[in-house]
Amino acid sequence: MKLTNSFIKQFSDSLLLEQSLSENSIMAYVHDVKLFMNFLESVNHNLSIDSIQQSDVKAFFEQLYEIGFSAYSQARILSGLKSFFRYIKLEKISQNDPTLLISAPSVGHKLPEILSISEIEQLIHSIDLSHPLGQRNVAILEVLYGCGLRVSELISLQISNIFREDNFIKIRGKGNKERLVPIGNASLKPLFLYIEKTRVHFPAKTQFTDTVFLNQHGRAMTRQMVFLIIKDLAQRNGIKKTISPHTFRHSFATHLLENGADLRAVQQMLGHASINTTEIYTHISDDYLRETILSHHPRIKQLSKG
Repeated sequence: MKLTNSFIKQFSDSLLLEQSLSENSIMAYVHDVKLFMNFLESVNHNLSIDSIQQSDVKAFFEQLYEIGFSAYSQARILSGLKSFFRYIKLEKISQNDPTLLISAPSVGHKLPEILSISEIEQLIHSIDLSHPLGQRNVAILEVLYGCGLRVSELISLQISNIFREDNFIKIRGKGNKERLVPIGNASLKPLFLYIEKTRVHFPAKTQFTDTVFLNQHGRAMTRQMVFLIIKDLAQRNGIKKTISPHTFRHSFATHLLENGADLRAVQQMLGHASINTTEIYTHISDDYLRETILSHHPRIKQLSKG
């Protein structure tokens, strides 16, 4: 049985219909399989699914390593290939799974940068409110940090899903799952200043009338636009950290934990299916850990009195 694009299309449909994965996740999985397929073609493999061997998979990852793919990228690609061959077996297309005994490279858990509260305030206060879209950009940062949203959740936020009186917003997250996220007045106030005072000057195109964050042409903002806004603000404020919209999500979780929030509550607000993801995703600063030990360890408290 030859490995063809039709199998990849069927795999893609399965990810959408049976696993309800997001469009971005499906695109990544399909890309991984096509990358492997291109490699097999380059080494003159006949692309028969039954003839693909473990050694072919190893040779593929050796090439990725030589090209410069990080351990993290290799692990992600292997995950995509394993998923594809599981599908092949499940559909009885072939019982061959050359990825079965292949282990992902150790990637560790590299923690992203976080911003301090003062750095977040600096970024927000540096936005030029005399600019027509200044208030929008303030609202973007306040909602990202105040609610811990993914950038995809931010740009798809709808006005009808903001429950102002109840201090909640309804979010459609990964896997099309909905969740309610609390939103404080620090985020609500600039958000409605934007909606009621600024957004009205950029008439929404028909399909975006309920979309909160619009560009100057009345269309939904893209992920790239939000990235560029944040990158520009960081540069203009002399912040050398590598930051993105995700940095605000990570800062949101970290600051909550540092101030005593329950891990399961943070898990629910972030929309993580497993608390293990939240434990990996968040971290507590060294200063906070040091202060906790110095303040609460009975032996240290006893010595300090002596």
